[in-house]
Amino acid sequence: MLRVACRTPQENSNFIRGEGFAKLGVTSASPHETMRTFGITIDSKMAIVPARVLPPPGISYAAGRPPRVNDGSWNIVDVKFHRPGQLGKLTMLMVREEHRPGPWSGPNDQNMWDFVSKFAQKCKSTGMQVSDERPDILPTEILPPFHPDRDPSRAAAIAKVKDALTKLAQSGPRIIFVLLNARDNYIYPAIKRIGDVELGVQTVCMQLDKAIGRGDPGKQDQYFSNVALKVNTKLGGVNHKLDPKDLKWLQEKRTMVVGADVTHPGPTSIDGTPSLAAVVASIDSDFFQFPASMELQEGRKEMIQNFEKMMIDRLLLYQSRMKALPERVLLFRDGVSEGQFDSVLVEELPQIQKAFEKVYKTGKKPQLMICICGKRHHARFYPTDPQNTSRNGNTKPGTVVDKGIGDVYRFDFYLQAHAGLQGTVKATHYTVVYDEIGFPADTIQQGAHTSSYSYVRATKAVSLIPAAYYSDLACERGRLYLNEFLNLGVERSVSGKGKKDKDAAKKEVYDACVRAWGNGIHENVKNSMFYI
Repeated sequence: MLRVACRTPQENSNFIRGEGFAKLGVTSASPHETMRTFGITIDSKMAIVPARVLPPPGISYAAGRPPRVNDGSWNIVDVKFHRPGQLGKLTMLMVREEHRPGPWSGPNDQNMWDFVSKFAQKCKSTGMQVSDERPDILPTEILPPFHPDRDPSRAAAIAKVKDALTKLAQSGPRIIFVLLNARDNYIYPAIKRIGDVELGVQTVCMQLDKAIGRGDPGKQDQYFSNVALKVNTKLGGVNHKLDPKDLKWLQEKRTMVVGADVTHPGPTSIDGTPSLAAVVASIDSDFFQFPASMELQEGRKEMIQNFEKMMIDRLLLYQSRMKALPERVLLFRDGVSEGQFDSVLVEELPQIQKAFEKVYKTGKKPQLMICICGKRHHARFYPTDPQNTSRNGNTKPGTVVDKGIGDVYRFDFYLQAHAGLQGTVKATHYTVVYDEIGFPADTIQQGAHTSSYSYVRATKAVSLIPAAYYSDLACERGRLYLNEFLNLGVERSVSGKGKKDKDAAKKEVYDACVRAWGNGIHENVKNSMFYI
């Protein structure tokens, strides 16, 4: 499927104008009968629209040569994070499974200690403070294998993992590193729920077949670098910064950047499972840290039902960190279709305004901008000038289109901030549906582009502005907390409900989800980027 769909832009263009047109009967040689009757013809050439390629931002680290951005990405070699976190003594859990033997014979295997030492050295090299004390490493009891009949949700294995995590958490580690021989649908979600919701300790999982590097030291170093990016972010640090000129549009006034998204039950979910809304917001002037609020709501409802409470939480945390409330709020809303734009203004905007009234009281309210971010569209752009073409034939990172195919009434644009690695790249469609700030078009387009380079988990520009991206990640993390309801519904489905009213059965499931959710994110981690 991927090989068929993953065509280069040139292959796609030729296929559409050749075989595609022929099968639809819209070529001049064999025009469609209905179109011929009405005198309609379709040009075989694609429409040409004006576009620009925006420059990348400058990027800096605390030490080391400033990286050179090339094709939307850069390398980090011998650099130090701008604000390194304090990791302290390494604490690790080794998950041992009966049917998945690991690479080491046990906790005394010298190869394992060499692995741990290399990882500690990588963290130190970035500036993070790592204790020289001998790390705490605890192996789990051998976990029983998956039995679809006797233990379909691996409850026995999860109980052993929880016992081990609870023991490690008693010493108060900043992060528990979990070494997994493989990732499955039960153990990994359970680890995240136990850490984030039950124990209040952050966890970072490392999949050993990848972490060992499969015998390639270069791959292992790259893996450790990627893990270090996540670790420092979870600790509240700042990995890299954009140049001041690239942050000017946000720093001219106190600004809080917000991202919001909703994830819904899918085909594998139990009927009655709720949807989950997530709202993230910046709490620093570098726009690097984005803690999250998450709430359950009625299933398959895209509009956020408890936006007011979540926005209040975000504003109060911003105030506690910045010692003042924001003068501007920029909301990037993900996951909303074009047919729901007005619903955002009718159902979500009033909640945001109520949150402003409750937090600011009689003070001056912040200026608000709401921008919808969409990836589910059918617009594709093919470069016409070789100078604006990447190596694989795609448009270059920074390509922006705001004329020729845009909305007639609203301000919108298509921005491709990232590099297309394979196939035909897809731009993100940004539509401003509410604006009290009045950014010029160039400012918000360049700002969205440069912000795409501030994503904490990678050294490359991402396709979606990070605030919206983080809200999507928070939603995905929340799904793990209700894993048996949202992701494993087919495996947990039971028969025998008889003639019981379907609505009553759905309510039972909903209520069970609410009980499982409890108070949500643990107090110890809720003000961090635990979901990264």
